[in-house]
Amino acid sequence: MSQDSALQLAEVIKGNEGGLVDELISVMKSKIARIDKIAESEIRQQAVQLLNQLEINIPKSSEYNLTDAIWSDTKALLTEFSQSRVKQGFSPAETAGFIFSFKEPIFSLLRKVLSDKPQQLADEIATTTSIFDSLGLFTIEVYQKTREQVIARQQQELLELSTPVVQLWENVLALPLIGTLDSARTQIVMENLLQKIVETGALIAIIDITGVPTVDTLVAQHLLKTIAAARLMGADCIISGIRPQIAQTIVHLGVNLEDVITKATLADAFVIALKKTGASIANPVAV
Repeated sequence: MSQDSALQLAEVIKGNEGGLVDELISVMKSKIARIDKIAESEIRQQAVQLLNQLEINIPKSSEYNLTDAIWSDTKALLTEFSQSRVKQGFSPAETAGFIFSFKEPIFSLLRKVLSDKPQQLADEIATTTSIFDSLGLFTIEVYQKTREQVIARQQQELLELSTPVVQLWENVLALPLIGTLDSARTQIVMENLLQKIVETGALIAIIDITGVPTVDTLVAQHLLKTIAAARLMGADCIISGIRPQIAQTIVHLGVNLEDVITKATLADAFVIALKKTGASIANPVAV
């Protein structure tokens, strides 16, 4: 991008912000169906801010490069914009569409100003294309990084929500597991269980694996680690939900659960837990 071209583009933008923003809104309404999800005033404000940034920064750079320090404010503006669009549920195309939609109104203005200078007009259009393509790609990059962070946070929250520790009775906790038990989830399971043991002073923890589809060597090792950690905190563990298929798998794998009480159902495990704590229920339901 030549310095003359940059200066010309900056001059074309300067003083025409209002008209450019009006045309931008028109273009976006025709191409982006979900523009109604955010207020038009918000779009106008963001558009004016970006145009003002371009007026200041474009003339300062002989070669357009977003890594230059002069573009830090512009990138900060676009970063905030992209992050807000992720939270509002917009797609990457809809987010970048805000940037790319600037091209058409600026092209139109350039044609009016440089109608008698075809070569300079071609240079200015090329410069404008380069600038807004780079800004649009930066916007998409920020959007993708932000969405990945949101997804990772949601996955972490789901893991925490999927491993609740419930107090069934005084001194008795239950940890129902549903789904695959991998290393990351085992760590969360262990932390939640140990924290609850500390809070309640529980003596028995029932780990119910009814909702665990399969038990392989790795899952069994994770269970044993959790049981060992609980014992160090002074609580014995009972494993419930041992189905015939899982029992056969555990035997086949040679996993040693001899010192761990196992039961077929959570109800059976609860009865054992009550006995071990010296508690009882009047007229208990037959199990």
